Amino acid sequence: MEFHHLFLFCLLCVLSRVSAEAEVENLSGLSPNPDRDIFVVRENGSTCLMAEFAVKFLIPYDVLALNGIDLITEQTSLSIPRGAEIAGKCGARESELHISWINRAFTFRIFFSKESRIMGSEGKESEVWKINKVQLVYDTSEVTHFVNAYNPGKHTASTHRLSALVTPAGRSYVCTAQQTLTLISTDHQKGITVSLYDIQVQAFDIKSDFMFSEPYKCITDQREQLEQTLPLVLGLILGLIIVITISVYHFHLKLTAQQPQLPRDRSLYKNVM
Repeated sequence: MEFHHLFLFCLLCVLSRVSAEAEVENLSGLSPNPDRDIFVVRENGSTCLMAEFAVKFLIPYDVLALNGIDLITEQTSLSIPRGAEIAGKCGARESELHISWINRAFTFRIFFSKESRIMGSEGKESEVWKINKVQLVYDTSEVTHFVNAYNPGKHTASTHRLSALVTPAGRSYVCTAQQTLTLISTDHQKGITVSLYDIQVQAFDIKSDFMFSEPYKCITDQREQLEQTLPLVLGLILGLIIVITISVYHFHLKLTAQQPQLPRDRSLYKNVM
């Protein structure tokens, strides 16, 4: 009897652990842009992290020169293919998204955190979320992208003290402009470039399943929008000034036409009188 109760207890523990694990979905096939990927992390039947973006990696690696002695640096450019494996987890203050492809020869990890900050001139404290770390694990033994790599093997490239995509809590970050990050690799401190663009990400406080919350545009997009609308606004103001000037001029002509005209020749004043 005791064994039966112990078995049920262990079974309940396993089931509770399984139900607590995050569900992940790669929805990149739904994107009309073949370069844009869509990833979703869900817990307890609701979305807790969503990320849509296009990304390019520029990775330097060593190859042996023709003389068989010297090393030269080549570069490979790649992006995340459709059908990549994803994993992730959500927490109250920290969340993660892991994307792997080509039999885990590449793994791209994004780490999110939520914190309180003093915002604005009034010094009010408010919560924001951000990307606090980005990491790329890559294997130069993968011959499709690393041709004739010297001393091939796995390397890890990471950012240091990162604070990117800072967004007010409860909102999603949106940016069509390119966001470039530099990662430092364990492969002789080589610099790896990660370019993110056409982004919409939300790592916390998603209110509706599979739906982003109110967007927060990046400064670059806000500036570009201002540059696009400013000529239109100035044109409207200039047009309004011209219309007002013409109206005032016509009003002045009409007003002066109705007034009695005095003779310019002083000798005619007596006739007027």
